[in-house]
Amino acid sequence: MIGVTVIALALVRCAFPGVAGDLSQKPEQEQEESQEVTVEAEAEAPIVEEPVSTPAPPPIAKIKPKGKLTNFNYKDCFPDGNEVQLTAARQWGVLPVKSREEAEWRMRELVYVGSSPYYSIAPLNASIPYLVPHAAILLQDIGQTFFDSLQVKGIPLHRFVVTSVLRTQNDVKSLRNYNQNAMENSCHLYGTTFDICYNRYDAVEDPDGPISKPVYSDILKRVLSEVLNDMREQERCYIKYEVKQQCFHLTVR
Repeated sequence: MIGVTVIALALVRCAFPGVAGDLSQKPEQEQEESQEVTVEAEAEAPIVEEPVSTPAPPPIAKIKPKGKLTNFNYKDCFPDGNEVQLTAARQWGVLPVKSREEAEWRMRELVYVGSSPYYSIAPLNASIPYLVPHAAILLQDIGQTFFDSLQVKGIPLHRFVVTSVLRTQNDVKSLRNYNQNAMENSCHLYGTTFDICYNRYDAVEDPDGPISKPVYSDILKRVLSEVLNDMREQERCYIKYEVKQQCFHLTVR
């Protein structure tokens, strides 16, 4: 049977040679036609260009504190006037120092506060950087807590500036010559009182690190206010918000 089939196919090929050629060429023709269609289709398809990605501009450096900053009405939060502070100053302080010469032999009662990693002392023209130990500890604790609060909120470290400390009687007399608002019986006479400026701060720079980003003084003022408010609520001090002098006026309790 197989031999008969082979013979029959051979006879057909001999009788119709074109059939074998058509059968062998048809797949190639179909392949060429399909390729032509593919090429035409590719030629007709619209060319879509990928958009060129432009690098975004660097964001503007802004300090966004972590955690909520409390809004204060400063006058309402720190209303402790001279009368209440003077009472505390007389209770916890030294006897008024007449002159700076006298202050030299009163140093056993006072602590030097002119140098600290947590705060800066402004050039003092009408006071000297001494406080009673109780007040010196308060000032140091405020500075350290201020640092801790800045770190928690992700704000670059800054030192607040102390603008007035212990005044002698001669200092008060000289100060009243050009500042009529200066109290003759000032709390600063007793070594219990100091002023912290609320709109000046010194950035703490890392000598081996990048320059700190600038921080608005209003942000630092609010952080400092939170710290001072806590100290006041803990009954560690009395605080008066001074508008004209632009400072927080504190007396230890």
